[in-house]
Amino acid sequence: MLEEISSKILTFHESGFSNSEILKRLKNDKVNPMLIYLTIKRYIETGSVSDRKRVCRPRSARTPALKNSVRYRILRNPRRSMRKISREFFVNHETMRKLVVEDLGMKSYKRKNVHHLNDSIRRKRLDRCIQLTARFAPGTGDQILFSDEQLFTFEAGSNRQNDRILVSRSQDIPDSIKCIDRVQKPLSLMV
Repeated sequence: MLEEISSKILTFHESGFSNSEILKRLKNDKVNPMLIYLTIKRYIETGSVSDRKRVCRPRSARTPALKNSVRYRILRNPRRSMRKISREFFVNHETMRKLVVEDLGMKSYKRKNVHHLNDSIRRKRLDRCIQLTARFAPGTGDQILFSDEQLFTFEAGSNRQNDRILVSRSQDIPDSIKCIDRVQKPLSLMV
């Protein structure tokens, strides 16, 4: 319907009618004067009454240069926090998350805490379990004494919630940072 009205406006304009005369002639179609003005203006500028090509707002933050910079930083150290990267580049953290997930196709994987077990440690654990169940079995008379001592370990702590690795696929995670090794008896200090 709008195309029909636009073509009528253009026909009247080419016949030499003014905007007010076109408005009077198209009174039955309930045409807005602004529509007449804009249709004639569009025709003068573009040579057509069809809609102009829509142009999106250009990207201001997720540019190719930023993508490359972030990609190389993550390749150097995949254990980077997206919030820290966004602060380094002065970009909103949600924009950085979209850039990493949508543009770079990477996901965030949690690191796993695993015990560093070999055959000798497994055998020792089994022997200790057998000894403890025998020692504290009902009727043996041994009791457990609790004190207010505190044992501090020197093993590196990790926060599973925030300790992430950014990679495209889980197979791409290097073995050196994939898991956090734990030992049965790390160095410790009793206080």
